[in-house]
Amino acid sequence: MPKPMPLTAQIVTVCFAPGDDADWFAASEKVNDLLHANGTPARRYHVRHRRLIGWLTRFLGYYLLDAARRFGAVTVAAGGRKSRLDLTGTAARAANDATLRWRAWNTHINATTKPAQPWEDYLAQHHADPAKVTLNEARRRFEQQPRVLAMLAHSFDPYELSVYQAGEATYVGLYWRIALIGDALITTDGRLLIPASDSVADRFRFLNEACGYLRSLHSTARLCAVAIA
Repeated sequence: MPKPMPLTAQIVTVCFAPGDDADWFAASEKVNDLLHANGTPARRYHVRHRRLIGWLTRFLGYYLLDAARRFGAVTVAAGGRKSRLDLTGTAARAANDATLRWRAWNTHINATTKPAQPWEDYLAQHHADPAKVTLNEARRRFEQQPRVLAMLAHSFDPYELSVYQAGEATYVGLYWRIALIGDALITTDGRLLIPASDSVADRFRFLNEACGYLRSLHSTARLCAVAIA
């Protein structure tokens, strides 16, 4: 059965304008300045190999950050020039993995249990009256639902229930965006883009804005994915 994936991975995507210094130290400084956190390179991007000269460039790590090799060929990297990163392939791989997870959930959980209230509903009850519904009580009420218990039994993350129940396209759409962006994005002019809240809706709004920004960058702009420590 496909393994469940966490909703967030604590990844920050740092963008650099063409011509800017775009090494790992510059990326880590931006993250530290805006988020007051330290991090390490995250090899998330597949590397692009063009059809005609790919037989040569697959062995060269130019314009890439923290690249990894397999059998001598460069396969993934933590970042680099946008034109050298296979963003389409990165998103497609994440979409395929998410599709397998959702379909396994659909077979083992959706087809055998009734819909359940997502964690966000119980969390709202806690926030509305913390004295009456403590956080532990809210969690207990949420986790005693048959569908949630079934998800726990099959190693699916029940706190992703709202995304699973929204359908395959929504679940897959969330994860291919996460593969490209992560949890936050720092623009070339130093702006920090983050979700307005922990809700899935706000996360989609942020990811849509960040993906649009990524598409707008010139092919010679550079990206770096940083994993927050």
